[in-house]
This record gives sequence, structure tokens and C-alpha cells, in this order.
Amino acid sequence: MIKVRLRSIRKARGLSQEELARRVNTTKGTISNYENGYSTPSNEMLLKLADELHTTTDYLLGRIDDPNVKINENTSETEYADLKEVLNKKRAHWGGRELTEEERKLIQRIIQAAIEREESATHTE
Repeated sequence: MIKVRLRSIRKARGLSQEELARRVNTTKGTISNYENGYSTPSNEMLLKLADELHTTTDYLLGRIDDPNVKINENTSETEYADLKEVLNKKRAHWGGRELTEEERKLIQRIIQAAIEREESATHTE
């Protein structure tokens, strides 16, 4: 299951084997071996892969089907992030690609305009 899920989410996040390997401090060959079922990642590597791919170890292991679910370790409840906080951070990603500061600010303006438009429409009804 890991080999299928790892390849699928890596591609969905727009990462090459080489780029993923660099991010988790291993080699392209190691990632290839995982994806072809020749070897399996250690528990430590599985955690690194899940973190870097913005998913959970449960998804990679086939225990859940939604790769986008993040679980709060403290409460076992689905965690929701404040998008404004995320976009204000120095690093935010979209599909595995890091957004520039300019892109993050543009997204904030678009969201703010949509909220203001909705609030305005709600108040005029």
C-alpha cells in the first residue's frame, strides 16, 4: 500500500523523486525503492515523508483514504488551520510548491474581497 500511496501523493504534490528525497534527507534511489516496493521506510522516515507531503502516516499506510486529513495529536480531532495565519507565515505551500510572499498576499486580498462581498450581499437582503 505504501508504494502506491507514496507515488500517488508525491505526484499530486508536484514533486519529483529527487526533490522529495532532498527534502527528507535521503536519495532518489531510496524513494524509488519505496515506490517500487523493494524496501519500506523506517518509522522515522515514514513520519518525515508524511510531514513533507502534508499528509498522515495513516494515509501512507492505507488506514484512511483522504490524504488531506491532518489529525491533532493532542485531541484526536481533525485540526483546522486559520488560513490567515497560514498565509502570514514565511512558508506556505500549494500542492507541494512553496508560495512566494507576493502570492500569499494576493490570496489574502482575494479571500478578503470575497468575504466582504458576501457580507455586503447578506446585509442588503
